[in-house]
Amino acid sequence: MKVGVLGTGAVGIAIATALVEKDHFVMLGSRTTNNEKSSTWAKKSEFASQGSFSDAATFGDLVFVCLNGEYALPVIKNLSRESLADKIVVDTTNPLDFSKGMPPAIIEGFSHTSLGEEIQAAQPDAHIIKTLNTLNYKLMVDARIVNNGEHNLFLSGNNNEAKNKVKHFLCDNFHWKEERLIDLGGIQTARTVEAIVPFWVSVWQTLGTPLFNFNIVK
Repeated sequence: MKVGVLGTGAVGIAIATALVEKDHFVMLGSRTTNNEKSSTWAKKSEFASQGSFSDAATFGDLVFVCLNGEYALPVIKNLSRESLADKIVVDTTNPLDFSKGMPPAIIEGFSHTSLGEEIQAAQPDAHIIKTLNTLNYKLMVDARIVNNGEHNLFLSGNNNEAKNKVKHFLCDNFHWKEERLIDLGGIQTARTVEAIVPFWVSVWQTLGTPLFNFNIVK
């Protein structure tokens, strides 16, 4: 599969690297076509390439948004609707404000909405699926790291078929267990998973490790 990954931070690099190791063709997108970090990464595999955000969005049959929450929405708004039309877009972002220290606050303006919803509104022809935003990047791409994968991941999105495809993709490529994936409903439920991330950061600070996750017991 051809996958576009928007963002060259730890999340973007982790996802892109894990996918080329599974023999997916991956384009890592950044603000410029000659970004040094993405160029260095792209030289490591015949399945890897790099380009601008627009290039990566157009390239991918599946697209991952792995951007800093402060800048994600402007980037998405600048992409053409045609580049993402009818595509599944996995949104891993969080609207976090670290300007006043830890734990972070939710960025002003997102108390009654979510980045997931705003990204969907900006690209109405795409199928935005919010997931992977509630855990560390290492665990995103290998669920086995914690408790042999016995923990939960949440998905939000308006298109059930798209959510099911993302579920299978996560299981096939990142070792998630299907029974551990919880469909919360429409994209508006992205508000709830984005809102718990400051709590996740507090737990990280207390435990001294980001390698943990939520386990829903009933």
